[in-house]
Amino acid sequence: MDVEEKIKVIKSFAAEIVTEDELRSLFETNEHPIAYDGFEPSGLAGIHFGLMRAKNLKKMLSIGIKFKLYIADYFAMINNKLGGDLEKIKKAGKYFTYVWKAAGIDLGKVEVVWNSELMNDFSYWDRYIRIGRLFSIDRVKRAVTIMGRKEGESLSVAQLFYPIMQATDIFQMNIDICQLGIDQRKANIIAREAAQKMNWKVPVIVSHPLLLSLKGMPPNLKSASDDVLISYKMSKSDPKNAIFVHDSYEEIKKKIESAYCPEKIIDGNPMFDYLEKIIIDDKTKPIVIPRPAKFGGDLELDNYEQLIIAYREGKLHPADLKNFVANELEKQIKPIREFFEKNREAKELYEEVKGYAITR
Repeated sequence: MDVEEKIKVIKSFAAEIVTEDELRSLFETNEHPIAYDGFEPSGLAGIHFGLMRAKNLKKMLSIGIKFKLYIADYFAMINNKLGGDLEKIKKAGKYFTYVWKAAGIDLGKVEVVWNSELMNDFSYWDRYIRIGRLFSIDRVKRAVTIMGRKEGESLSVAQLFYPIMQATDIFQMNIDICQLGIDQRKANIIAREAAQKMNWKVPVIVSHPLLLSLKGMPPNLKSASDDVLISYKMSKSDPKNAIFVHDSYEEIKKKIESAYCPEKIIDGNPMFDYLEKIIIDDKTKPIVIPRPAKFGGDLELDNYEQLIIAYREGKLHPADLKNFVANELEKQIKPIREFFEKNREAKELYEEVKGYAITR
């Protein structure tokens, strides 16, 4: 696969690339660059984790990228996830590895890295101090949105460590591509600035978009602040507005039926968010939306763009769109659900993590 084809694959899921020229140069000089995504183990996996991010990872593996899945256990403790109980956090991290397996990720082709192991090295803290010397407390406070915290929110001393620790991870793992959510942009920019000042390798940022929660987002908020946008993302801390990879078909349908989905509105509509980021792989292929005969029968569309037009013009009712989305999500969730039903250790971990109280 040539460089431009690789760039096209990255663009198929990226919300932002910093910078595209640097990414192109990276592919021209390195057939197997190293990318990573990091996760705080903090409860059950939603579709943003088990479907969307797994899909992005498979795409990156397909173009020769070496990937590190980073289990940020101490970050979760710092951020008071699962009450800051490190034993529970580690159990949740182990559960995460089974979610990746269930989602079809070949763990033989990726490296799973635990934060608690990475930081158990003096060189980690040497890097941390060198990076920390470069930035003011005010700058670090502005980056706390990467933790799901609001700027200006009261923080513990340990939480102030978080942004610089996240930047340190990048250099400690020798990362070429930071492939995290767009909500992690501030930490990645700190890493780039640190690299430029210290004459280290400057990482490329490939940020994927956030997945909307079932409550959606008003269209006029597209250019809102990070604090506002993050509040509309799908999160396990808001289970009524999230779909989990363990949800039954009945639960999926019930949640989708109650989701925000205004007639003729595309922007901020979670149904179209799930279609674009999870369900529709090839937007040029025909799409058939099942409908009862009394409502005109199945709606056959030439491609995804035609689906958008049909909905915007009122030719597709929200109830029919929701039914289609629920059925398509069930097709992808069912294999994960069944994996956990059949694998004894995975099932036991799931049952234990399911009982944990979610804290933030």
